Amino acid sequence: MQLTNRAKVLEKKPMTLAERAYLPAIFQGLSITMRHFFMKKATIRYPEETRPFSPIFRGLHVLKRDEQGRERCTACGLCAVACPAEAITMVAGERKKGEEGLYREEKYAVSYEINMLRCIFCGLCEEACPKAAVYLQPDKMAPPRYERDEFIYGKDRLVEPVSPDARSIRGIQLTPEQAEALRSKLA
Repeated sequence: MQLTNRAKVLEKKPMTLAERAYLPAIFQGLSITMRHFFMKKATIRYPEETRPFSPIFRGLHVLKRDEQGRERCTACGLCAVACPAEAITMVAGERKKGEEGLYREEKYAVSYEINMLRCIFCGLCEEACPKAAVYLQPDKMAPPRYERDEFIYGKDRLVEPVSPDARSIRGIQLTPEQAEALRSKLA
């Protein structure tokens, strides 16, 4: 079936000796290779070098603490509701007697998990939090892992660490040797 009456007649002219030996194509390819050989490389050596981050970059999550070292999160669930990828899950619990130095309010997050495979790093959880407990760090990315379950970050990875000197204020008694060992481990 022919759709149009127009036809283009191509004239097939014989190739020269150089064209039959593919010499122009070889030299053209070599010239492109040599041009790219002396250009600045577009890639970086990732673990050793990092690219500069954008000023609006949103990286790894952290659950912040207040000035007394208590967790700010009150398990209100607004971050989980605001998350479009449904990456945040939490279980709320009530503070027991004697835990006043650990948690800020009567209600706290017993478990708080973020699935980094689902997270799209949009920052809506940070904006939704009324206590400024969730924070996306502007200078850290989620590190690469090998197993899927290593991408589920619990409170053990998310809660901001406390300085060794502030631990005795919160009711956790450390010996000076333990505080020094912890300080060197955190450094």
